Amino acid sequence: MAKFKTFSINIHGRLTTISRPWVMGILNVTPDSFYAGSRTPCNNTIAARARRLLDEGADIIDIGGYSSRPGADDVTATEEYDRLKRGIGIVRQLSADIPISVDTFRADVARRCVECDGADIINDISGGDLDADMFSTVAGLHVPYIVMHMRGTPATMQQQCDYPHGVTTGVIAELGCKIDRLRQSGVCDIIVDPGFGFSKTISQNYELLNDMAEFHILDLPLLIGVSRKSMIYKLLDTCPAESLNGTTVLNTIALLGGVHILRVHDVAQAVETVKIVSALTKNYEY
Repeated sequence: MAKFKTFSINIHGRLTTISRPWVMGILNVTPDSFYAGSRTPCNNTIAARARRLLDEGADIIDIGGYSSRPGADDVTATEEYDRLKRGIGIVRQLSADIPISVDTFRADVARRCVECDGADIINDISGGDLDADMFSTVAGLHVPYIVMHMRGTPATMQQQCDYPHGVTTGVIAELGCKIDRLRQSGVCDIIVDPGFGFSKTISQNYELLNDMAEFHILDLPLLIGVSRKSMIYKLLDTCPAESLNGTTVLNTIALLGGVHILRVHDVAQAVETVKIVSALTKNYEY
């Protein structure tokens, strides 16, 4: 069991302390995300889901307008931005205070969401690899940046799972290089995501989860996103809709590894998990 380490990040001029694990609720403003229960393609469903995430205790809402599942349709930058703008606007009508992250790999989309619509955090599945302007854009915006590990693109990532020195060593090394580049670019607030399901086999995903404590060598807040992913439903021969129990198990293991943010579809269950692990470990107070 890893000890929970407190971090502070600057969110739009407010120094915010991560003194216990946060729950990030997923709001997909898309018609084709891999988990059908998370799709919110119209204003009414966006508002209903956002209200539920808030009521269940989300600490952050992560809005996505581009599905990264293999085989998903390509979405233009204009369409992605329009989706994100709509989602941000609806969430802001419900809460002026909830931090909003935008899940995008496009620098210009990220910039517009922050400057024009008030997004607070950029969550980039490619860790800057799919847009060379992302790091300098984030530095200029002065917002926290979630750097996720992935190789290639969503269409090619599962052909790039070779880690000669082991998946944990490889992912930490590659993230470490990204972190150095981010700091050289002037990015101050960085959150690390090992990228479960991206450029990893099922067995590699479980090896990473078992090694969560190793990621604290990066000395940054750690986010994990395993919610209803194929590492659960392919292992159990089920489907995303039947993967809530498996998600809770994996989130519990991750919390025991000292992670700081759980990115989930099901906020109420994740909040309960955080509270139970708090009572068990005394690592933090909820």
